[in-house]
Amino acid sequence: MGISRSSARASKKLDEVLKAYECHDHQHAIAILTIDYPDLLSEICDVLLAFRISIDFIKKAGGNESEIPKALSRQLRPLGWKEQKLDVELKAGGQTRISDTHKIDYVKGKVAFDLEWNSKDQTFDRDLYAFRAFFDYGEIAVAILLTRATSLNEIFKKLGTYTDPATKKQKTYLAKYGASTTHMDQLLRRLRAGRSGGCPVLALGITPKQIDT
Repeated sequence: MGISRSSARASKKLDEVLKAYECHDHQHAIAILTIDYPDLLSEICDVLLAFRISIDFIKKAGGNESEIPKALSRQLRPLGWKEQKLDVELKAGGQTRISDTHKIDYVKGKVAFDLEWNSKDQTFDRDLYAFRAFFDYGEIAVAILLTRATSLNEIFKKLGTYTDPATKKQKTYLAKYGASTTHMDQLLRRLRAGRSGGCPVLALGITPKQIDT
């Protein structure tokens, strides 16, 4: 049986994404997305290929609630990618022993998508644990996590300094997007440690190719 037209179309679009973004395929996420969920993969690829960041966006305050996540939301929400929550309870002897809630920002069908632009790096633990829980309970089959490629540090270095509104002191943009924030090196360390459990994850990194200079 040959590859379907939708899978071939999704694969072609993904090839273009992989030329522009840093990519790490964890537990065969690409094969699952291409063969089992080509239409959803195509939607994500279309959004990623249209996604651009301005220097003004980078300079703005706001961490992970900056204009960058909002720009993605404006494209994904109308396509039906919705926030989804998972409430989990473990009972023993008629009593709740463990109660936990997990959240993923964008879910459609069995595919999850999330973005971490500039949060504390521990946020990756929360995201990957959520992917794992959703996967273990059959709510998703695969996840895509978009973050900063470490290669963006070269852009941040060139931006120089700014006045920190909280401390009124001069600070470099490179320090603002520091080693302990969410970027690809931090994500890969956690994926290799098995934080996502059995959930396949396609890790994508925003590179200088997405920056309008």
